[in-house]
Amino acid sequence: MKVLVIRFSSIGDIVLTTPVIRCLKTQRPDIELHYLTKHNFHSLLKHNPHIDKLHLLNDSLDNIVESLKAEKFDAIIDLHHNLRTMRVKKALGVESFSFPKLNIQKWLYTWLKFNIMPDKSIVDRYFEPVSHLNVRNDGKGLDYFIPDDKALGNNDIPMSHWGGYIGCVIGGSCGTKKLPIEQWITFCKNVPYPVMLLGGPEDTEMGTAIADVDPIKIYNSCGKFDLNESAGLVKYARVIVSNDTGLMHIAAAFDKPIVSLWGNTAPEMGMFPYYGDNNLTDKANTKSVIIENKNVGCHPCSKIGYKQCPLGHFNCMKKLEMAEVSDQATALWEKSE
Repeated sequence: MKVLVIRFSSIGDIVLTTPVIRCLKTQRPDIELHYLTKHNFHSLLKHNPHIDKLHLLNDSLDNIVESLKAEKFDAIIDLHHNLRTMRVKKALGVESFSFPKLNIQKWLYTWLKFNIMPDKSIVDRYFEPVSHLNVRNDGKGLDYFIPDDKALGNNDIPMSHWGGYIGCVIGGSCGTKKLPIEQWITFCKNVPYPVMLLGGPEDTEMGTAIADVDPIKIYNSCGKFDLNESAGLVKYARVIVSNDTGLMHIAAAFDKPIVSLWGNTAPEMGMFPYYGDNNLTDKANTKSVIIENKNVGCHPCSKIGYKQCPLGHFNCMKKLEMAEVSDQATALWEKSE
């Protein structure tokens, strides 16, 4: 049986599909598993041993569709469920199954603050379209595979951080997901441990400004490492403090203790750090500490995010208690010793 899994973007969402990939291959060894994603994200999946063939979308959907037709798939598992995936499914004309996006529930939560979201990870929703194949969640959490040529050593980080560090993910896909620089500086001053700033090239300037406060204690890795190398820095961190962004989910894949910071989005939408079977209430994982400001009446205001706060105040992030963040990070560090 030949099956195509589709998830075009983004980093965190793709990492959250990895339990489905693993379980499809381990529970149904008769399946030849293909995966369609955007070319920009090929490094996330290229070394995943559970994928038999990776298909990459560049600029033309028509071109990739023609190559997919030649594969003669038996079924499509749509883990993105948007207009573009609808075009792919229509063109291939085979049986398809899509995960529930719960857009109405998300709209009610963000616009009317009426929360009827199920208390479970989006991973559990990703498993719904494979249930007809008798595939179930094995509870082993997320996967992330770093290729050997991207493995880091001591020479890649300063000696001051060899004994351990707190990884701080300062980037984010949207401005309203990013903790302001002043609060990162406060956090770095408060914690008694070395700090590694994590992010992409777009975060370099912000990272430099934060690291200038204490260049020995704070190391700015933003823009110096590619995604797989940054994943390695996450892997070797003692604790991760992160905005709601892709490296947070990579940290969960490595079973790291995480303090997650929430601005315009909310963990109730299902994108909280996932370790295999946890939720936000009766099965909360002790390695995951969630910091959000529920006293701000406009929070959450979006299921994705904005370039800047629609109301101009950004109190969901600006009023997060940084003393609590540093205390929680310190407590997780001490538990990991």
